[in-house]
Amino acid sequence: METEEILFHGITLEDREWMDRRFAEDGRNECEYTFANNFIWRKVYGVEVAEICGCLVIRFWENGSCCFSYPVGAGDKRAVIGRLLDICGKSGCALHMSPLSEADREQLTEWFPGRFRIMSERDDFDYIYAREKLVTLAGKKLHGKRNHIARFKDDDDWSYEPMTAENLEECRTMTYSWMRMRSEKWNEEMEEEVMVLHEAFDHMEALGLTGGVLRKAGEIVAFSMGEPLNDETFVVHFEKAFPELQGAYPMINQQFAEHACEGYAYINREEDTGDPGLRRAKLSYYPEILLTKYVAVESDVVCADPVRDADAILHLWSVCFGDEEEYIRYFLAHRMTKENMLVIWADGRPVSMASFLPAAWLHNGEYQDARYVYAVATLPEYRGRGYATRILTCAREHFEEPLLLAPAEESLIRFYEKMGFQRAFGQTRQTVTVDVAAQELGGEETVERKPVTAEDYVKLRDQSCEKEGYVRWDEAAVQYAMDVNANAGGTTDIVIRKPEREGEKPAEDQRDLLMYRPDGDVLEIVETTLDDAELRGMLPRLFAETGTSRAVCGQMEGMIWMPEHMRDEPVRADGYLALTLD
Repeated sequence: METEEILFHGITLEDREWMDRRFAEDGRNECEYTFANNFIWRKVYGVEVAEICGCLVIRFWENGSCCFSYPVGAGDKRAVIGRLLDICGKSGCALHMSPLSEADREQLTEWFPGRFRIMSERDDFDYIYAREKLVTLAGKKLHGKRNHIARFKDDDDWSYEPMTAENLEECRTMTYSWMRMRSEKWNEEMEEEVMVLHEAFDHMEALGLTGGVLRKAGEIVAFSMGEPLNDETFVVHFEKAFPELQGAYPMINQQFAEHACEGYAYINREEDTGDPGLRRAKLSYYPEILLTKYVAVESDVVCADPVRDADAILHLWSVCFGDEEEYIRYFLAHRMTKENMLVIWADGRPVSMASFLPAAWLHNGEYQDARYVYAVATLPEYRGRGYATRILTCAREHFEEPLLLAPAEESLIRFYEKMGFQRAFGQTRQTVTVDVAAQELGGEETVERKPVTAEDYVKLRDQSCEKEGYVRWDEAAVQYAMDVNANAGGTTDIVIRKPEREGEKPAEDQRDLLMYRPDGDVLEIVETTLDDAELRGMLPRLFAETGTSRAVCGQMEGMIWMPEHMRDEPVRADGYLALTLD
């Protein structure tokens, strides 16, 4: 990439002094922002650095793309980003910055509104622990760690010592043994990590790294290595132990925290990179902070901010859908996050939008993370520019998860089919009428209706509706649906069939769900697990209670878009997509 007068150069040991000054000026908590971390990974990521407008900027390459750090230091960060935007624009590529803190995210959206899509990456979140807790391992939750350490100490043949030039070669030897134990699982990422570890060994003193070594029967069985991150936090870059030796990992963790991290309030143990085993291990120590880190990409499709953009979204939503302000604000407060609504800006405001609400879709017997597409809209004066298509295309590329939706009109079905959506949730919408005059009010003699909690609603819904193609909502989403229904004058009940004999307790399988609300003379059955006959039997009383005369029930036709890695998998056309939270 052409960088004009900005001269990036490969990072060297000579850069440590000035880079450390810039890191100290910010005092960041993200593990990437240390000199040693960038130096030891320089060959893997092609790390280069430059000083721009009094700030440090790190350039690196990831998956073939050029990326930049967020500007570091007390200089003019806004001017730096402006220059990087110009450079990337002239090179025909989008500016990509990573990682960003929450403060960086807020700063960037204030300086460059509508210019960057900023999203968090859960696999990259840092685990930050209170040092005292890692040292004492106090409390019931960490009882298992204390037990493992006790077993390690049983023979009283262990010792801990600092890593020094004298024992460094033993540590290298230990890593080779550790590698042989993983020969069957060995992969490119592990190979890179070992290469980086040996860079740390080679330059330990020059990088200011601190290490600790654990011995058992005189042999090194574990070691750890890290450095100060800021005045309060120490970061651990490496930790290796023989896993078959009970207690080796928790022991080196505890000993290193006690001896090498003294004087620091917190210990950053870096991210889990999405590895399930590593995630379980890190969570098992109950981090004090799970540090959110963001990636910012220059884009015309960006994330709407729940606070800053609220009035613009309110206007857009009201114009396009005609909903009341109270409902719109309730959605923004309870279902919108910093990352689940994508918008396009024009003339200084968001003019097109769509929300992507997290759900779970049962496919091939396993739940898949999915997104329900909701409230796709563009202001009338901005239609015909392909904004909705660009938002949906961006969502497909970013989330890489199945996208679910329920089109309100036939013309929208054709639009979504052109975008690669397929029909997957058959329409069962029907109007039900009952000749009330010919029937006595019934239902209450055989059933009892009681209010239901969101927690019980989810359980009963799963038990009754779960099948291939079922869309599952979590408790927060169901609570939102119940609240919206109640605000519209509706009711959500659990329906319990009464036992035949007095005093008997109804069985669990005699419970059903019923969410309904009146709309003029129509009773909208939002969702129910009652069968047709049971529902018809209850309708006369429900009509009398709500002042309605006919009922509408069943789900709208639904569609799904499959991500590339699932594209060839067949999709059933009779999935269950009721309770679409609208």
